[in-house]
Amino acid sequence: MTPSAAPATTNPYALGRRTGAEPAVSLAGAVRRLWPLMAGERRRVVVAFGATIVSSATTLLTPIVIARAVDTAMSAGDFGGVLRLAGVLLAAYLVGLVASYVQTQQMGTVGRQVLFNLRNALFTRLQALPVDFFHQNRAGDLISRINNDTDKLNQFFSQALVQLAGNLIMMTGAAIAMVSLNVRLGAAALVPAVGVLLLTRAAGGWVRRRNRASLDALGDLSGEVQESISNFRVILAFDRVDHFRDQFAVVNDRNCTAAVRAGLASSVFIPIYGLALNAAQIVVLAFGFALVSGGAASVGLLIGFLIYVNNFYMPLRQLAVIWSSFQMAMASIDRISEVLALESNLPQLPPEPVPSGPADAVLAFDHVSFAYAGGAPVLEDVTFALERGRTYAFVGPTGGGKTTTASLMARLYDPDAGRVLLDGRDIRSYAPDERTRRIGFILQEPFLFTGTVRDNIVYGSDDLMALDDAGLEARLEARRLQGLLARFEQGLETPVTTAGDGVSLGQKQLVAFMRAVLRDPDVLILDEATANIDTVTEQLLEQILESLPASTTKIIIAHRLNTIENADEIFFVNGGTLTRAGSMARALDLLLHDRRDS
Repeated sequence: MTPSAAPATTNPYALGRRTGAEPAVSLAGAVRRLWPLMAGERRRVVVAFGATIVSSATTLLTPIVIARAVDTAMSAGDFGGVLRLAGVLLAAYLVGLVASYVQTQQMGTVGRQVLFNLRNALFTRLQALPVDFFHQNRAGDLISRINNDTDKLNQFFSQALVQLAGNLIMMTGAAIAMVSLNVRLGAAALVPAVGVLLLTRAAGGWVRRRNRASLDALGDLSGEVQESISNFRVILAFDRVDHFRDQFAVVNDRNCTAAVRAGLASSVFIPIYGLALNAAQIVVLAFGFALVSGGAASVGLLIGFLIYVNNFYMPLRQLAVIWSSFQMAMASIDRISEVLALESNLPQLPPEPVPSGPADAVLAFDHVSFAYAGGAPVLEDVTFALERGRTYAFVGPTGGGKTTTASLMARLYDPDAGRVLLDGRDIRSYAPDERTRRIGFILQEPFLFTGTVRDNIVYGSDDLMALDDAGLEARLEARRLQGLLARFEQGLETPVTTAGDGVSLGQKQLVAFMRAVLRDPDVLILDEATANIDTVTEQLLEQILESLPASTTKIIIAHRLNTIENADEIFFVNGGTLTRAGSMARALDLLLHDRRDS
């Protein structure tokens, strides 16, 4: 027996909530993860950061020019020298203006491209994950991660990232300039900054947790909205609008509270950074006045120094403003990375050179055991083989494991132990396209995509998609499916929406039936495929099934015994076991015995 899935007691795909004990993603880690998504935009990033350096350099140049104008040209009454230095300032300001425009334009494009690539990466990752993942996570929260969390990152990249880099460059240059001009005065000016930076570092984890909680609450809100809208018919049928309204109010209030807390946490540094600026100005004025009085510094130097203090602390205040965007982006990265880091627990094994299962069986279970995450065993050490061209029925009580058995046959899940064999080979060694071509599965609750009946019939088949309408209709007629198509007023062009407008549940089942039969599968699994259709149509479907190639193995999952009366063999599934019932009478006895026991 080869284990092939995570232990049933774990929830490998449950996207959890951070408690603060887990290491959060750092800025460097976030850039490393996002860098591959900028593959086609790296030149723009380089240009934007080059423009940022130029813009910062022009700003850092101005205090030196002003100090020179005061100490030389103004003190000597050189009006021409003042004009020349004013021209230098004007040129610096114009260069800075152009550089700022370039950085904004370039990073705006980068942000939109990163958003596009990130959403593609997320959606592609979701498509690669197994059914188990979607059972453990709410669709609304996943939608929020794709829409809201990625948009937070877009805002950070297109607006805040360059400002963050520019402010850091400005602060570094201003600090170096102050220390270079006067070491003691520069050190005194930087003392308040050290205090607020230590405070910011200490509180960074708390701010990020508040922002993460806000995004999680927003995901819960999206999940509540999605569930309410998807199940609105049931809500109306049971007159529970008031219950869902109250439930939404609770989730909405939780989201509002989390958002307010995140906003307060992110903006708490703004007044602190402002106080640091005021403190630094007072220190520089007092200490600088003493130096000027003692002849150790000039007036122009002091004026330039005060400008450098502003150049250092004003970016620090702006950092407090973009801190909210930064922390929100880091929280978004946390949530997005959780999805991107997931891998499917349905790996494809190397092809087997020699079949290792029964030679005469098209599909077989070899000591298969399975349980859903965190649940009791559904199947325990089950072994059976299905021969080619025969019809098998699986019956049993609700929750007995019939649909689970069918899902393992189609490899929607892998067993916890044992093997599922297709033509004697481990089903995990088949490529997904070959497996889905050979195994047709008509689900109990069929899902159709927005489009037309034709779009839904040819979905996922390159062979069918290449046919024109005439060719597709001929294929339908060859499989005796034209009677089903006639149930749709506009034939292949009948519009279909995900909401089901204009298409009944029974008609959805017919489309799913046509979609599966047209692929000529080796194994056709029908999971309650006739549960939502009328008796006349059910008889038509039975005729179509009888016309399938003689080599097609049919597996029928059903509650109603009349749908399986023509089966070659009947299996009874319940309590983790699978029993060969043999005849209809024996299957009925097992069902009645099970009901008496329960």
